[in-house]
Amino acid sequence: MLIGPLAFAVGRPNILFCFADDWGRHASAYAKLDGPGGMNDVIQTPNFDRIAREGVLFRSAFVSAPSCTPCRSALLSGQHFWRTGRGAILQGAVWDYSNPAYPLMLRDAGYHIGETYKVWGPGKPSNAPYGAGKYAYVKRGARFNQFSENVTKLVAEGKSIDAAKQELYNEVSGNFDDFLADRKPDQPFCYWFGPTETHRSWTKGSGKALWGIDPDSLKGKMPPFLADVPELREDLADYFGEAQSFDAALGIFLKKLEAIGELDNTLIVVSGDHGAGGFPHGKCNLYDFGSSVALAIRGAGTKGARVVDDLITLPDLAPTFLELGEVKIPEVMTGRSLVKLLKSTASGQVEPERDAVFIGRERHVENARPDFVPYPQRAIRTHEFLYIINFRPDRWPLGDPFHLDDPNPPDMQTLTNNTRITLSDMDAGPTKAWFVAARNDPNRKAQFDQAFGKRPREELYDLKKDPHETNNIAANPEYAATRTTLEKRLMEELRRTGDPRVIDDGKFFETPPMAGHLTSAASSKAGKGD
Repeated sequence: MLIGPLAFAVGRPNILFCFADDWGRHASAYAKLDGPGGMNDVIQTPNFDRIAREGVLFRSAFVSAPSCTPCRSALLSGQHFWRTGRGAILQGAVWDYSNPAYPLMLRDAGYHIGETYKVWGPGKPSNAPYGAGKYAYVKRGARFNQFSENVTKLVAEGKSIDAAKQELYNEVSGNFDDFLADRKPDQPFCYWFGPTETHRSWTKGSGKALWGIDPDSLKGKMPPFLADVPELREDLADYFGEAQSFDAALGIFLKKLEAIGELDNTLIVVSGDHGAGGFPHGKCNLYDFGSSVALAIRGAGTKGARVVDDLITLPDLAPTFLELGEVKIPEVMTGRSLVKLLKSTASGQVEPERDAVFIGRERHVENARPDFVPYPQRAIRTHEFLYIINFRPDRWPLGDPFHLDDPNPPDMQTLTNNTRITLSDMDAGPTKAWFVAARNDPNRKAQFDQAFGKRPREELYDLKKDPHETNNIAANPEYAATRTTLEKRLMEELRRTGDPRVIDDGKFFETPPMAGHLTSAASSKAGKGD
């Protein structure tokens, strides 16, 4: 490991990691890649597209867990989320310092490190306010995190939409300027930009009002697990508007790095921590809509203008950053460095061994089920199939349906506006409200049950025939050999990496941490799940 003055040796790149909360695989670059007819047809992300065009666009990148804290603990430590102790859950998470943390390792090797907005850990509890921590740069504010709300407020005060947006863009650039001003001459930097505008909530109608995204442009493009109705189209259009504000921030960083002459010596990595919250199949689900994410990487020797088909897991980023920073990669990391892939000139499947990723989850919202029990899942995703094991199929996957069958249930707004009241592993919002209201409609009941109902122990999806993963073929005898092969490979990986879920009947994860604390905390917290 490099220390002291040697740490500033020529050749080690800067690292800019832009990581949007709850932003899945949504960018106009993917519309061009996947062909017309999908939801990405209506989103415009010119800055992400530039990074993808001048660098590498990953067709198939996945999180380790589709929930904030476990995903980020996996990414920081370069490991499957289940290896991170209590970092593998949301509420009650604690960073275990036996886990490596790539930013601190780069700091010890001479990098100037810092972050703005949301990261989580190490040493920072998952519910710490954004901007807390030794390396936080938020002196200019954190209003960018609620982009549509704050722009709408500024417009109501008399500003034009463009002027209101610029006020928030100035916050982003100012925080980054403060970070750069603190580094020593010629010192490489590692900066984490973690905005949360794509995490609920956002202003209803803002996609069209602020970005010109017509919800009706989504007609006929909605996947089968989402109803093609005005309420859902508007909700998705508003979400895409928030994603476009994130893209605008990417343009700020590109412009700044060009101005200071460090664009090509900076590894720019752009991704998100899982799919959209408050939508079926999204956040907290192991289906692609919840677990696949955008990923583009540019600069620092990356051979550009390529689309790579290798299956990538976000824990691969930590060893990548360490290798480029000339820091020894800890043996505990299960992620595999992408450096050889980035320096290759090949497109398509570059490294044949990257033919599968492993995904899972335990507990999201702490009181989604009685006694704080989790909904344990593990999955293997290959190019051809998604295979899922639901270890406790007797439990409700997205939380218990509290009050839904009461003779006199709370009003619909109360049921759906508070994430923690019912079906609480899905974030609150218009889409959730619509599904709850339509749950007894004979024409919609099947969709509701597919999203919220109990699931069998095994799920298997043929991605070529069923790209939206709605037809479970695990019990189909024609796929018996495939199911057996995938189950064997998945279980071998869980055992090889010491997953507590397959040890002592999952006792570690079945024992709720800090139950008393969580009971009191749950009564005072509502809204965002993470």
